[in-house]
This record gives sequence, structure tokens and C-alpha cells, in this order.
Amino acid sequence: MAGLSAHSPIPTEIRLHQRSRVLELSFSDGARFELSCEYLRVFSPSAEVRGHSPAQAKLQTGKRNVQIAAIEPVGNYAVKLVFDDGHDSGLYSWDYLYELGIKHEQNWQQYLAQLEAAGASRE
Repeated sequence: MAGLSAHSPIPTEIRLHQRSRVLELSFSDGARFELSCEYLRVFSPSAEVRGHSPAQAKLQTGKRNVQIAAIEPVGNYAVKLVFDDGHDSGLYSWDYLYELGIKHEQNWQQYLAQLEAAGASRE
């Protein structure tokens, strides 16, 4: 299971800032990321969002003001993020959260381009 390798950084702190809608993550290797709730919702690892193949992925729109309502631990390898729009089916492994942090700018620019191409909005 992703997030369990002996060399994977693991979170040392996970803090939700509800006012700014940002999840702050600090990892054992010293990396620190601030990821918006919108970003985490749009890049949910759930089959509902990603599908079972890239062709089945669903562009997420209208998520600008989404909030994380709860963070639930899943064993020693992941968290389940519960969003206030009802989405709660993605398990965010430590590896996946780290990858989202490392690739934040690239992922976000790709997402904005997909929205534009679809004539869709973050609102």
C-alpha cells in the first residue's frame, strides 16, 4: 500500500486552517506544504473523481469555496478527508499527500488549463 515504504516521508503534523481553507502538512524529511481545500478536493484520489482510468476522470468544477469538514485517520498510512460538499470517498496516503505537495504548481496549472478548455469555472 502506498505510504508504507520505509523510505517514504510521513507527516509529523497535519493542521487545518479553516479560515483560509488550507491544510498545512509537515513531513519527517523537513518538507512542508500548504494545500488548499479546493486543491485537495479537485485532486481527490477517489474513483468518483479519478475514475478507474485517466479517460474516466471527471473534471471537478465549482469547488473554490469547499471546506474540509473532518480529517479521519486511516491506519498508519493515510487520512480520509471529508469535504463539506459531501465528498468523502478518497483516502489520501502519505505518499499521495507528499506528491500533491511536490507537484502543486504543475498540477494546479494543468487543472486551470482543463477548466479553461472546458469553459468551466472554479465558482
